[in-house]
Amino acid sequence: MTIRTRLALQFAAILAVTLVLFTVVIYFFSYYSWRQYFTESLFARARIVAHVYLDGTNRADEESRASYRRYLRQFYRTLPEEEVYVYNAANEIVFREGQETEMAVPAELLSAVRQTGREVVLGSNYRQTVGLLYRDARRGDFVVVASSLDTTTREQLRQERQILAAGLFGSFLIVGLGSWFFAGQALRPMKRIVQEVDNIRASDLHQRLSQADGQDEVSHLAQRFNSLLDRLETAFAGQRTFVRDASHELRTPITAVIGQLEVALMQQRTPEEYRRVLQSTLDAARLLKDLTNGLLQIAKVSDDPSQVPFTLVRLDELLLQAHEEMQRRQPTCRIDLDFSEAPAYGATIPFSVHGNEALLLAAVLNILENACKFSAEAQEPIVAVLATDGHTVSLEVRDQGVGMSEADRQQVFVPFFRAATVRNVPGHGIGLPLTAKIMELHGGTITVASELGQGTQVRLELPAKLS
Repeated sequence: MTIRTRLALQFAAILAVTLVLFTVVIYFFSYYSWRQYFTESLFARARIVAHVYLDGTNRADEESRASYRRYLRQFYRTLPEEEVYVYNAANEIVFREGQETEMAVPAELLSAVRQTGREVVLGSNYRQTVGLLYRDARRGDFVVVASSLDTTTREQLRQERQILAAGLFGSFLIVGLGSWFFAGQALRPMKRIVQEVDNIRASDLHQRLSQADGQDEVSHLAQRFNSLLDRLETAFAGQRTFVRDASHELRTPITAVIGQLEVALMQQRTPEEYRRVLQSTLDAARLLKDLTNGLLQIAKVSDDPSQVPFTLVRLDELLLQAHEEMQRRQPTCRIDLDFSEAPAYGATIPFSVHGNEALLLAAVLNILENACKFSAEAQEPIVAVLATDGHTVSLEVRDQGVGMSEADRQQVFVPFFRAATVRNVPGHGIGLPLTAKIMELHGGTITVASELGQGTQVRLELPAKLS
């Protein structure tokens, strides 16, 4: 079932229930009003008949009394199938008016009238019977019982039922058509959004939805979708750039390997020459391995962060592990470690963070390896300072190497970018971009400060793990 059909049915159902309830209320209000009106008419008839009887019986003879009753009938309207009885104190009929057949009046009704003063009995087929206690100072109390068929109410309610039924049918028809029309009008922006989304392809992610300039829910949806398109466009552009740069970087060592092997196969070589070619090929293969590992790490960090396991990591122990690894990789590089005294923070473990140990180790190794590579000619040692203030844990690595210009510093987090001053140093330009992604994954930051010829300072900051 489509949303339009569901909205139309729900809207029609709400209005239909409202109309039915309103119709029922009107019908029963009309029934009650007409019934009350007829009841009061019966009581009025009972009072008139009682007055006729008491006043007429004071006449001298029967002919005079009959003439008086005929005279009074000219001033009131006889009700349909009317029957009126006057009972004395002994519950005997002393006077009656109406049709020839005598109506059976139960003794319980007479007794109830004498106690309450008036009673109303609703019969079948719109017949009503009322009882009225009529008091006379000279002749005592009388019970007047009047009964009649309420044909007016019956006819009025029949006509009202017909009118209400026709009105309901017409209202249902109008409500059904109107709800379908208004549901279509309400969903027209959604239909336009669907058409615009269908026209967006991977090759034209620059397109945006046109319904995002309002304040309603559809506009909010279009705005969110446009934001999604912004992120997708950025991701696709980054992916294309990454693939292009990675292909270029991978092609260099592969070309070198192929060239070395082709030259070696062109003619017979001495064992020393073959050994030199194999060593050169091995160096190129190692560069290719390092580049491939770096690309895989970037892809891993850029993947779903929720799939990366986090544990409690001690950065002081991690720094010692990275220092040991750097001594194995770069035995001539001197790195001094400075563990600032950590103040007591209750149950907090100094230098502890919440993160992935392997990724954090890769980030620290990247920073230390860059410092070693770019300060190989410096006489001063590299200094790694680990500090904490209880809320953040920071690692600052300072070297006295060649440094870089401000323009180059602003590009250091772009994959495969290499500053002009270090292009003669082996590398691929993926260390700092990878470290930046690792810091982003852990909710941390990385900042780089450098001056040309004055060295570089790289600072990592991570939220401290509070226990």
